[in-house]
Amino acid sequence: MLIRDCTPADLPALTDLTIEVFRPLFTESLPTARPAVTAHDHGRWEDDYRAEVPALLAPAEDRFITLAEGDGLLLGYVGWTVTGGTSGRLEMVAVRPGARRRGVGRALCTSVVDRLRARGVRVVHIGTGGDAFHASARALYESLGFVGYPTVDYARAL
Repeated sequence: MLIRDCTPADLPALTDLTIEVFRPLFTESLPTARPAVTAHDHGRWEDDYRAEVPALLAPAEDRFITLAEGDGLLLGYVGWTVTGGTSGRLEMVAVRPGARRRGVGRALCTSVVDRLRARGVRVVHIGTGGDAFHASARALYESLGFVGYPTVDYARAL
């Protein structure tokens, strides 16, 4: 597995990977919870990712993407930011379904945390869902030493 910095030429493949990775969340998991809220907030989720993923890469604004490749395939990536010099955030973590449980997510997150530490970052944040779809992500982050910070986000359709 090769871990490297993203280039602008990688962005179309990263966008396609993101849509592949998160499709089950938006087509199976979320609609059953609150269909009206999901339709409003995520009704154009593929288009949202087409705008969001390229925006993760803006080095002049301290936004970066680190990706993993293996066997000629893009295996996954982490989008990450530095704010205020001492705070970092893993903005997006996506691993190809066929590459999961092979250490790709762990290697990517570890690489990014090491890079954040080298830049003087003292605290790193990452958010994820509390649903079944995100259970493996929560387990990975906890195994890497991240601790859940209690927050609640409420939504209601009118």
